[in-house]
Amino acid sequence: MTQFETPNESLAGLSPEANAALLSAAADVVLVIDGRGVVQDVSSSHAALPVEGGQRSWIGKSWEDTVTIETRPKIVKLLKDEDGRTIWRQVNVKATSGPDVPLSFCTIRVGPNGRMIALGRDLRSQSILQQQLVDAQQAMERDYLRLRHLESRYRILFDLTSEGVMVVEGKTLKIVEANPAAASAMGESVRRLVGRNILDCFDPKAGTTLSKLLEIVRASGKADQLSLPSTKGQMTLAASVIQEESGELLLVRIVSENQASAAISSSAAQGELVLRVLEQTPDAFVVTDNDGEILAANRAFTDLVQLSRSDQIIGQSMDRWLGRAGIDLNVLLANLRQRGSVKLFATNLRNENGASIPVEISAVSVPHGEVSGLGFTIRDVGRRLGNETQHEIPRSVEQLSELVGRVPMRDIVGETTELIEKLCIEAALQLTQDNRATAAEILGLSRQSLYVKLRQYKIGNLGGDK
Repeated sequence: MTQFETPNESLAGLSPEANAALLSAAADVVLVIDGRGVVQDVSSSHAALPVEGGQRSWIGKSWEDTVTIETRPKIVKLLKDEDGRTIWRQVNVKATSGPDVPLSFCTIRVGPNGRMIALGRDLRSQSILQQQLVDAQQAMERDYLRLRHLESRYRILFDLTSEGVMVVEGKTLKIVEANPAAASAMGESVRRLVGRNILDCFDPKAGTTLSKLLEIVRASGKADQLSLPSTKGQMTLAASVIQEESGELLLVRIVSENQASAAISSSAAQGELVLRVLEQTPDAFVVTDNDGEILAANRAFTDLVQLSRSDQIIGQSMDRWLGRAGIDLNVLLANLRQRGSVKLFATNLRNENGASIPVEISAVSVPHGEVSGLGFTIRDVGRRLGNETQHEIPRSVEQLSELVGRVPMRDIVGETTELIEKLCIEAALQLTQDNRATAAEILGLSRQSLYVKLRQYKIGNLGGDK
């Protein structure tokens, strides 16, 4: 710290107002402290620091009482500093709202009676910058961790995929990375493959053809492929461009003809298995065009409509067998166009003998390029509905609404009445804490009538009486 050489001459004659102006300009906050550590006067270069009560409320208080509890020992040290050194100590002052206000103080003794001047600097801007730095560091650490996880997933996928993949430098055509599948297809190990020029892995004629392909891909930026002979038979190479800051890379995928043939055979076998499963499934399955005209149907559907051959069904409209002609199919098609799928649509199916069978239909729309179609799974639920409706009352209005279209309206109205009776009885029992005599009075029923309805709806334990 550099001191004035002749302060008695250069600063002589300054008035108290001039001293006050100098001190106020030199610091954000200036405190005049007496020998007991009590604040005598306050000056601030800010209009008002956001502290509780304002700076003027500090006058007459002990300086220690103006700061937070954890920083009071620093105030004690500032009051006891007598060696003449200028030591800045950070303290916190309670704010009117939000976090505490950080201030940095140093003290200067100005009289024999222990009076001192405390110069304070507002550290809020530094605190904001420090917090921004911490936030930036944490964000970088999160990004770094996310990149590590992404690289780990990429590495696992790169090593385990059955398709050969090589990453090649655009200019030198050296292989930067290769997975085990690519090494196996090339008849080399991964260690011997990395670092080699990709053209050296083929005979000169094939290497020339591959070089032309890679040049075209680099120039156009579009993926392309070709078929080349190798020691393990014919293989197809597909190349595409990857742009990076370090330069241009080429992604080369390798598919041997044997792998392609095996994949096609496996796909055909799986498709044949799916067709056999659909043909033998106990639920009816129908494939139609977008207008509901049948393209294919399994044996369960022909049995359900009581026809002997599937060719009697092909080309017919589903509307021929659905219960409400001209209604159910239109509802299904409208929902499929809007949502793409329908689950558990309740209706009836008419067979060739005129009998009506309650069914549930789940359907899906499957677009496939220029060809699209609809798939319907139809399940006979007659036995299940018979068991449910014979002994059990619906428990909500939503369940009753599901009966619309399957049950006549007069039956739905009767079941609605029963539902309301049951809900009223349950509410009365709950209100009277299961006192059936009081519940009967609330409901306007005799006790005998109430017991009849309790048995009818299977409510409560009828073994005793209250």
